[in-house]
Amino acid sequence: MSVKIKTVSKALPEFSRTTAEILPFLDVWLAGQDERFIRKVKKIFEGAAVDKRYSIMAPEEVFSDLSFEKRNDIYVRESIKLGKQCLSAALEKANWKATDLDFIITVSCTGIMIPSLDAYLINSLGLRQDVVRLPVTEMGCAAGVSGMIYAKNFLKANPGKRAAVVAVESPTATFQLNDFSMANIVSAAIFGDGAACVLLSSAESDQGPEMVDEEMYHFYEAEDMMGFKLTDSGLQMVLHVEVPETIASHFPDIIHPFLAKNGLDISDVDHLIFHPGGKKIIQVVEELFGRLGKNIDQTKAVLRQYGNMSSATVLYVLQQYMESHPAPGDIGLMLSFGPGFSAQRILLKW
Repeated sequence: MSVKIKTVSKALPEFSRTTAEILPFLDVWLAGQDERFIRKVKKIFEGAAVDKRYSIMAPEEVFSDLSFEKRNDIYVRESIKLGKQCLSAALEKANWKATDLDFIITVSCTGIMIPSLDAYLINSLGLRQDVVRLPVTEMGCAAGVSGMIYAKNFLKANPGKRAAVVAVESPTATFQLNDFSMANIVSAAIFGDGAACVLLSSAESDQGPEMVDEEMYHFYEAEDMMGFKLTDSGLQMVLHVEVPETIASHFPDIIHPFLAKNGLDISDVDHLIFHPGGKKIIQVVEELFGRLGKNIDQTKAVLRQYGNMSSATVLYVLQQYMESHPAPGDIGLMLSFGPGFSAQRILLKW
């Protein structure tokens, strides 16, 4: 019995701006700051390798003094809308009915809603009353892959079942108007909003790349490297400057033993399905894999087109690979990083 990925879909918010269109808003936000500092911030935005980003709010709302309550209200409203759109699109692509789902996992870390998104999707799409639900709320950018791992474990234990992982994120809703720290500036420069859904199955009749293996890797003594701090004004980004270097130092232990356990080495991997955390992390990964003749062009393309959408982003990369129809027997390695600090890995075979 194997667990396969049936399909992947995405949904985008209604508002979008190019980086060039965002720059005038920085003048308003940074009014009164030192001119050198303003030039530095603009340079960060221009050099972030993000050409365009989407948002659940207009830029005028993002760069405003909206309260935490109002931003979170928008997050809840738009998350329900985007979650429904991407799950509906995935079910249609798979030719599944909503009642075919046995397990639904919803993933988000950029807002707060209780009941969680899955409850709204059950009602709005008419999922079965006995569908198993699991909200994943505090694993950050790694949670898209984490959700797939949880889905696989459920499906492996329950042959003939089907699952959905729905990731909806709005990092722009966490923007802090009065925070001029590098963490807030860098996150504003690289993040965007988006949603994605991946459908998985342990039914013999469903086809798609097989999830051959999966593992989590946890960095010790690194809890303060990435995450959010809950403040009176909302979720304040925590992003340590040493994240790329820390990832690089752990890369051999993250990659090679995992592949070796499956009788493989990096030369056997045809497709690197890597979460685009940001330009510096991409540069680190590209340097490591480039020496081995591998590329992460799809990862760079997703960052440029959409920005880092936290947990949903790696699913956009996965969708691009799925739609390119890899050859039978091709091997893919999914990889994402998130708060904890942790790395999540999935080995795929077409």
